[in-house]
Amino acid sequence: MSTKPSIIVIKKKGGHGGGHHGGAWKVAYADFVTAMMSLFIVLWLMNSSKKVQEAVGGYFRDPSGTSDKVGTNHQGTADNFVVTKDNMAQLKTQLQQAMGQLPDIDALKKHVEMTITPDGLRIELLEAKESEFFDSGNSQVTSGGQEILVLLAQELGKIPNRIAIEGHTDAKPYAPGSSYGNWELSVERANSARRLMQQHGIRADQVMQIKGFADQRLRKPDAPMDPSNRRVSLIVEYLQKSDDFSDSHASGSDAPAAPAPSESSAAERK
Repeated sequence: MSTKPSIIVIKKKGGHGGGHHGGAWKVAYADFVTAMMSLFIVLWLMNSSKKVQEAVGGYFRDPSGTSDKVGTNHQGTADNFVVTKDNMAQLKTQLQQAMGQLPDIDALKKHVEMTITPDGLRIELLEAKESEFFDSGNSQVTSGGQEILVLLAQELGKIPNRIAIEGHTDAKPYAPGSSYGNWELSVERANSARRLMQQHGIRADQVMQIKGFADQRLRKPDAPMDPSNRRVSLIVEYLQKSDDFSDSHASGSDAPAAPAPSESSAAERK
């Protein structure tokens, strides 16, 4: 008697298999996290100071930080731009153009005056009723003043010319018997400008002297209390192409160290 072969039926159980979705969700999640991070960074930058925004933007434009080195296409470095009496006007134009690119501080920019003199290019930061480069009565640089001094430092640091810095005040006296007066204030403001600029581009051997004149060289002698008498002046001195300082830069060697900046004897009462 023959037997029928048994029929075997295999049934698959329903449910989600482990490999049904694979790893696609991980990729989607990673993209989402990246997008959220980018959003937060953009929101942070929008609420950051102009100085931070420029620093971040500068990194992405030049990650290696070599665009201002010799051999690149950067214009106006110490090796290819020596400021003499013949081309001081060119430096003045470059500084004015760079100044014009600073946003949000128009009230201060219009109080920066540049004049070509027999001594060199005089750059004066003039106080005004509606705008100040320094906090009232002390040597602390305001945020707007910092932006302008940093820009000037970055531009002037590209040339080999020496710089002198002067501080001036108006004729308003301090309280009688005070141990602090206009002499101290004028010197400290000039020195504050020097410190800030050396942190942002001016070389340590580039500043040749610091002077404080108090109210002895008023810009407006007929109006001794006028705010414009309170000012810090930067004097970019002429440089002859044959000077040793220029030659040392052109050869790529280190320039000889200049004497440390000192407070002028002008800070002694007459």
